[in-house]
Amino acid sequence: MHPVMFPESNFVLGKPAEMTHDECVPLPVWRDGQQCISCWQLTDAELAEIVKTKRVYLSCITGWSQPPVWLAIKNPFTTPEAK
Repeated sequence: MHPVMFPESNFVLGKPAEMTHDECVPLPVWRDGQQCISCWQLTDAELAEIVKTKRVYLSCITGWSQPPVWLAIKNPFTTPEAK
């Protein structure tokens, strides 16, 4: 799975200085001061594993806790009225 650029992105988060490019890559995001949204592309193998297990794991590199987060499969920028 890797982050991808998306039309609504308005900033790119850089990797922490102590991490290598193999550990962390720049992350295109949309942010408004309240939330920060990124978009991720699955490989065919990853998609097959999700279909098989019906599970996704979320890891936050914070050590002791997780900040409030959410996962979505639908584009959060598309409203039903826009269709």
